Amino acid sequence: MPMESYFEAATAALQKIRTGQRDNLQKAAGIVADAIAGGKSLFAFGASHSFMVAEEMVYRTGGLMLVNPIYPHAMNLSVRPVTATSRFERIPGFGRELLLSSPASAGDVLIIVSTSGRNPVVVDMARAARERQMKVIGVTSVEYSSAVSSRDSSGLKLVDLCDVVLDNAAPAGDAAVEVAGCPQRLGPLSSLTGIALVNALTVEVVELCLARGIEPPVFMSANLDGGDEYNARLLEKYRNRIHYL
Repeated sequence: MPMESYFEAATAALQKIRTGQRDNLQKAAGIVADAIAGGKSLFAFGASHSFMVAEEMVYRTGGLMLVNPIYPHAMNLSVRPVTATSRFERIPGFGRELLLSSPASAGDVLIIVSTSGRNPVVVDMARAARERQMKVIGVTSVEYSSAVSSRDSSGLKLVDLCDVVLDNAAPAGDAAVEVAGCPQRLGPLSSLTGIALVNALTVEVVELCLARGIEPPVFMSANLDGGDEYNARLLEKYRNRIHYL
């Protein structure tokens, strides 16, 4: 059955990132932990569906409080017509302006998500972050990126501009399942594996923070007894690095 094919593809992709991205996850965790220890902020961006991965890190139970979203103006799915999002992410210079309009500064970390990594919005943003002396962690598909050309005039893709690349193991085109009679593959993987990567990153970061004697700035579920009080205390403690309040 096609649904079994999807579960098999998803399980294989998760296993692939579990084994293949261990070193990169540890390296990325070190970058994030250094920023937390150094009093810096964290930022996350993704255009269109990729923003779901960035959103997973923001104001989330068991997530880091310090992850500030850079909102993908005109590239989120509330835009009408929704097809315009594909045009806006190709506008040269837009990603740079989005970053420069944020509070991000030298020493901060940008986690930027794009499965193809080919469009100007992520290339410009990653380049601007490096110019600002920020660290850049990319969540992308190395296979997909290798299969397509850059749409940026520089010829660069996201993979070329990261301090660490976390490969989400999505195939070129993202969708993974073939169904007889349908010309297009179905069942995209990048949201599933991208979210798994950033959550795995978070737990590694927390372990590093604890090893350094740092109280991890992590949200407790507000639906647990004591959750509101716990969160309020840490939000106040880290307020100067949380820009979405």
